[in-house]
Amino acid sequence: MTENDNEAVDGAAEIRWASRVPKRKIQQLYETDAKGIYDEDLIDDVGFGLLARCESFITAVEAHRGRAACPRCKTVIPHNWQKAARLLCEGCGWETTWGAYLETIRHKQLSGAEPVIAAMEEYMRGFGAARSPREKMILIDRLIHSHHWADEGPTRPVAVNLIAGRMGDVVEFLDRLSYGEASTPGIREMREEWRRNINAAAERWGDERLKRPTSRE
Repeated sequence: MTENDNEAVDGAAEIRWASRVPKRKIQQLYETDAKGIYDEDLIDDVGFGLLARCESFITAVEAHRGRAACPRCKTVIPHNWQKAARLLCEGCGWETTWGAYLETIRHKQLSGAEPVIAAMEEYMRGFGAARSPREKMILIDRLIHSHHWADEGPTRPVAVNLIAGRMGDVVEFLDRLSYGEASTPGIREMREEWRRNINAAAERWGDERLKRPTSRE
């Protein structure tokens, strides 16, 4: 490898992906909502954290599709999926190889198909335009209770891409979130729909551990 090759690979160190949102913040958000309290700072903290994560997810998916984004100026760099191929940004001169770029994405839950992207894009448009805490809470709730979909129906929960933890842990966590009579209208119904989707997916996978009881309230 030449000195220029080393410099190209080193450019990957500038790539940053938004982290998944910590469970404790989500838990605190639902605990306050169950009491009828809209903590606007907390809602924005969680909401913008999810927004950044969605943006990273979509950017990573686009890179997988052959359109990598420059981490400095966001210029899109087409590539042919050859790991040794150099990615050179015409906008600012940043560069790396596709192989090095790809390594920054691996094992970060940053991949998915069109239904997931559609759910995230809907959230991004909605959250950016939302003005009231109630609107934002509904958008957050709808997003974290979304699913990946296949021809046969719902599969993996989108929350695995958004909230820190393994799938079983995230499913159990979502199922334990706090709800009460004062919760934002509609979100308890969303939980029931999410449970039905989780159960349908668990049935196809033959994984009884993921099944959730329905209609607890």
